[in-house]
Amino acid sequence: MTPSTILILIIVYFGILFYISHAVSKKDSGNDAFFKANKNSKWYLVAFGMIGTALSGVTFISVPGEVGSPNGEQFKYFQFVLGNAIGFVIIAKVLLPLYYRMNLTSIYGYIEHRLGIYSYKTAATIFLISRTIGSAFRLYLVVIVLQRFVFDFYGIPFAVTVLISLALIFAYTYRGGLKTIIITDTLQTFFLVSSVFLTIFFICRSLNLNIFEAFEEVKNSNYSKVFFFEDFVSNKFHFVKQILGGIFVTIAMVGLDQDLMQKNLSCKNIGEAQKNMFTFTGIFVLINIFFLSVGALLYIYANKNGIEVPTDLVTGKPRTDLLFPEIAFNHLTLIPSIIFLLGLTAATFATTDSALTALTTSFCVDFLGMDKAENLNKPNVVRTRHFVHIAFSFLMFLVIIFFNAINDSSVVGMIFRVASYTYGPLLGLYCFGLFVKSKTVKDKFVPITCLLSPAVTYFISENSKTLFFGYVFDNELIIVNGLITFLGLLLISKNATSETRF
Repeated sequence: MTPSTILILIIVYFGILFYISHAVSKKDSGNDAFFKANKNSKWYLVAFGMIGTALSGVTFISVPGEVGSPNGEQFKYFQFVLGNAIGFVIIAKVLLPLYYRMNLTSIYGYIEHRLGIYSYKTAATIFLISRTIGSAFRLYLVVIVLQRFVFDFYGIPFAVTVLISLALIFAYTYRGGLKTIIITDTLQTFFLVSSVFLTIFFICRSLNLNIFEAFEEVKNSNYSKVFFFEDFVSNKFHFVKQILGGIFVTIAMVGLDQDLMQKNLSCKNIGEAQKNMFTFTGIFVLINIFFLSVGALLYIYANKNGIEVPTDLVTGKPRTDLLFPEIAFNHLTLIPSIIFLLGLTAATFATTDSALTALTTSFCVDFLGMDKAENLNKPNVVRTRHFVHIAFSFLMFLVIIFFNAINDSSVVGMIFRVASYTYGPLLGLYCFGLFVKSKTVKDKFVPITCLLSPAVTYFISENSKTLFFGYVFDNELIIVNGLITFLGLLLISKNATSETRF
């Protein structure tokens, strides 16, 4: 597929999003629509649209790529997905009822009521930092793909590509916010899910396999091992580590994340919100099975056709996350290429538009108090929200340019991992609030505790082989992070009054 064809498809794609945005927001572009979609979202649209938010462009290209990683990862990611599913159920049964009972716009309002204003601002700041870095990183990795296969052809600089991408996202979200995103993400998730199934179909056809033969091919290949029970101490892929990591990463990075919870809070009531979460969980598990299957088929196809994993243009090292776009754009026919492009674009922008809306919501509610009765009818409150939306778009642009300036995949990977550490303190804050009813905290010391916890966690992770007889942490490290925060909060705790017990 030529760069011109790709560019035309992207223009048409965004034209559709702009049309939807205009149709949805022309009657109501106020803060209630932006923050909560007027509390009138259909649960089935939220459930389906959340797939696009949860599965970013990084998932779209990296999960299939990792199946054939030299590290021998194969289908180990599915262990983590099973942990995710358990985490989603816990969120539906424990956290969602709490948020609905308090009628929250920002989920960090619970921390304000339970622990105090400093704790509240700390929790909101953790989210703003984590989501800005994480979303910028996800967009960065996908823009690299578009830059390599499209915009380099036209001589467009990387910074301009990023700026255009973020400007387009801003343009269709700044008026309707969540109300618009509920609809656009439904469409984008449709493109994402369709692309996965159709990619499997076209690769199978290229390999002259029917669906049953393809299943046997994947099953008998060197890419299909799911469960890893060998060497609990030093093996990062061990089943227990992946399950525990999946559970607690989900609770922290979904249940305690304004981005993912904001959509759930737009449903009419707790019953519909829980119905949404359970439906989403089933679809999430199923679609990840197909993502992993795509990965196995890509490597089988590459081996049979002598295709090597593309190398990083800077480091010269193989990059497994470029295998999918390499095969889609350069080795399959036009239709599979179009399908891949639509899936990648949908996965990327469904994640980023949702993140920008959640960042704007959190700052406007948690720091500017726009949900408070005395501020609802202030003049220019919507205009202020627009400025905040612009500011976060520009901040994300700067973060992506910084990632590109580093130009070292190992350093960028470390930055992304450090960003995930910040959710540990959120886990500790909520666990303390929910399970230590008789105590509150000396509020002014909470920011210090939440700064020290990730630092101590990082030290433990880097020295775990020495400290714990060769033990190697993976995603379960977030449990350690949350536990350290929890213990730190106990050290600065005091007896709670009746008003703070919730």
